[in-house]
Amino acid sequence: MSKLTIKPLNTGFVPTNPFQYHYHHSAAPYLKGIPNEKVALPVFTYLVEGGDKLLLVDTGMAWTERANAYHHPGSWQEEGQDIESLLKKEGYTCEDVDIVVFTHLHWDHMFYAEKFAHAVLVAHKREIDFARNPIPLYYKSYEAPALGVESPISKLRFLEVEGETEIMKGVRVFESFGHSPGHISVEVDCADGDSYICCGDSIFVLGNLEPIPELHYNITPPGRFYNIIESWKSIEYQKARAKDANHLLLCHDATLLDRIKENPIIGKTDK
Repeated sequence: MSKLTIKPLNTGFVPTNPFQYHYHHSAAPYLKGIPNEKVALPVFTYLVEGGDKLLLVDTGMAWTERANAYHHPGSWQEEGQDIESLLKKEGYTCEDVDIVVFTHLHWDHMFYAEKFAHAVLVAHKREIDFARNPIPLYYKSYEAPALGVESPISKLRFLEVEGETEIMKGVRVFESFGHSPGHISVEVDCADGDSYICCGDSIFVLGNLEPIPELHYNITPPGRFYNIIESWKSIEYQKARAKDANHLLLCHDATLLDRIKENPIIGKTDK
């Protein structure tokens, strides 16, 4: 029986326009109550406890000045929201973490990675290759040298994975390409007997799961993607693989902010 649980940790906020990032422009006429202005979304990482190893899914976003200057204007990280401080509140240091799985290597998922000196850093081979040599369109996403800054991943070594791979007992990664070239999701078998999927940005907001019958869409595609075909199929696949939407843990899910107020630990048993 698994003893694993998942603790969401919010590392800051990034404002994005729903019809540039959250939803494809073709869906706009069919979505009600969605503002056509920037909305601040959280940036969650996920701490997996209860196993033989301490595992973290993503390391979160950069500090306010870096995020605002090089990425999304208006982004912010409040005091104590950096991953090092968040782990300290949970009784850990970065050096205590045994495994860090990166869903992908965009700037809001891999900051402070160099602090995890004792951890095995896991990412998809395809993602690592692209992150080290992105096209100019993605210079900001991966903090390419052309920006005049050094990305946290520039000097790091990764355990490269491909396909579906068991990372430790009760934890698997599988390919969920589309948002980025080598995006992966992390499935965790938890103490409550259910499996939960940490989706990263492969599903940007929960609204991406909703169909649009008027367009014959079985999902609502996102507006931010590397490959829309891969993105679409990844959303379909995870929607089918998960028990329900509550078992899909997104990086930028604003509804999770309220959910964790009542239930800060996901997957725990009531026994």
